[in-house]
Amino acid sequence: MDFLDLLKGQLSDDAIDGLSKHTGINDSAKTKNATNAILAFLTKALANNTSSSNGAGALMGALDRDHDGSVLDDIMGLLTGAVGGGYNSKTLNGIGILGHILGARQNFVVEAIAKMVGLQKNQTAMLMIRLAPLVLGMLGKKKKEENLNERGLSDLLSNTVSQRENNSDQGILSRILDRDKDGSAMDEIAKMGMSVLGNFLFR
Repeated sequence: MDFLDLLKGQLSDDAIDGLSKHTGINDSAKTKNATNAILAFLTKALANNTSSSNGAGALMGALDRDHDGSVLDDIMGLLTGAVGGGYNSKTLNGIGILGHILGARQNFVVEAIAKMVGLQKNQTAMLMIRLAPLVLGMLGKKKKEENLNERGLSDLLSNTVSQRENNSDQGILSRILDRDKDGSAMDEIAKMGMSVLGNFLFR
């Protein structure tokens, strides 16, 4: 079971339905597709970030400070914004987490995923905000359970990506993550869409 499988294992049908209602999406199938896409992109972005020692160190520090995996004890609350108190504010700060993971690429990724799965940009952005703490929570849990060091975290993420990507998937994911902000590749990305990402997202 790779890292994406672990993430998807947290998302029951009830959790997807709750996330749909919270984000105003009237189609749980679209929510699930978008969720899979978002989790794939965040995993890819984290794998890219941790390929350098500085990036891996920054992630390790964030997990040590703010993400011990305890948020996974209330998945429904996490996904609907109703999680109980007692957490460090950064633990639940999806906007801040996305800023660290995606940087200037964030708006481009939101727009690309929205086009691919047929959602509005604000719906896609809300999904990303709710899912980002889940991703780091799962990483924090794995780090604690397996006593992972920086290399271990990097390997966990990069192995997931390498197991799922074929050459076409690699190209589309990298293009979205590495693209500058001019958006000129958006139509091509939307046209390639979910068919190109299928093996990566749903395997």
